Order: sequence, then C-alpha cells, then structure tokens
Amino acid sequence: MNHTQMIARTALLVGAVASISAAQATGQQFDLDRRVQAFLDSHRRSWRDMNVPASDGQALYDVIVRNGYTRALEIGTSTGHSGIWIAWALSKTGGTLITIEIDEQRYHEALRNFEDAGLSQYIDARLADAHELVRTLPGPFDFVFLDADKDWYSQYFRDVYPKVEIGGCFTAHNVSDRGGRGGRGMGGFVAELQNTPNLETEFVRGGGGLSVSYKRAPS
Repeated sequence: MNHTQMIARTALLVGAVASISAAQATGQQFDLDRRVQAFLDSHRRSWRDMNVPASDGQALYDVIVRNGYTRALEIGTSTGHSGIWIAWALSKTGGTLITIEIDEQRYHEALRNFEDAGLSQYIDARLADAHELVRTLPGPFDFVFLDADKDWYSQYFRDVYPKVEIGGCFTAHNVSDRGGRGGRGMGGFVAELQNTPNLETEFVRGGGGLSVSYKRAPS
C-alpha cells in the first residue's frame, strides 16, 4: 500500500468512526428524550411548591434550543420542574445548568427528580442562599431563569446581569408587561428591565407570566 492509499484508508476509517459516534449520540439523545418526556407525562399533575406550569417550561426550553445556549443559571429550583425543562434543552446544546435552592427538603426532592428524569449529568444543583451565592458566581452565563423571592428580583438582576454574555437571555417568572404577579417590588423590577440600555424585553402571557430579555451589544 502506497502513501496515498494509506491516507485514503485512514480518512475512510476516521469517517466511519465519526459516523458511528454520531449515530450513537443520536440514539442516546433519542433515549433521553423518551425518558424525560415519560417522566414529565407521569408527573404532569403533581407539580406544586411554586413550580412553573408546563407551558412556561416549554417556553424556556424553546429559548435555549433556538439560541444554542450552553451556560445556564436558575435562581430558585423548587422541586425541579423548570430545571428539568432547562436541562433537557441543554442536553441538546451541550450545556450545563447551575440551579440554586435554599429549602433543603425541596432541594433533595429536586435531586431525585433530576435523577429520575435522567438529567443529573447536566445539572449542578446547589443548596444555598441565592442572596449570597449569586453575587459570588463567576459566570459568564448565556441564559438565566429567575423564580425566587419576588421582592429581591431587582437585586438578583443587578447581581447577575453583568455576568450575562452579549446575546444572552435573562428570563423571570411571574412577570408581565403590567408589572409583576408576585407581590411588592415587581413593578420596579419590570421598570428596571425596560430602562436598562441594550436590553430588549418581551413578555410571554399565559402560564405564570414570563419576561424574556435579550442582552444586545451597544450600538
């Protein structure tokens, strides 16, 4: 076998290995998709403890997949419904999620749910006070979901927004263009979103209400 033939054979082998790896990855994603969907279907009516409705989970999933986000932060895990939707999307983009919960019982229930859904490898779940931890996280993030204590929304935004990459997205739950649905401080939070330079905010009605804000480059 001459040198040219060896190069050609090597190229064919590399291509064959790549095709096998791609097929395996596709099969693994298919199996994961079936497992996550089955988990969500079986738990459809059992989400409480301030979890998001499925329509909002789907909206978060769509934003991540559509934009190819890979470095996500969730403030307020509860028992994991939104985190499952976010991590499911990240399984398709090659990303990971940091999620923070202060309540120990909800945190451990979320861990079980992440495991049962088959998504634990995509999730770094922290039992911590987000008031303290969010300030110390280095970032950068390209996707943030906020669903924690409503009177602290503006402070969470100020702490994490500088760590959001250009082109990234900051989302928050229980928010509408008429203000918030979650109590004091929410009107001020919406005004802050709308007055932040280079931040484009839209509101998703239905479900629990979502603000979806994209960080743009200065013009």
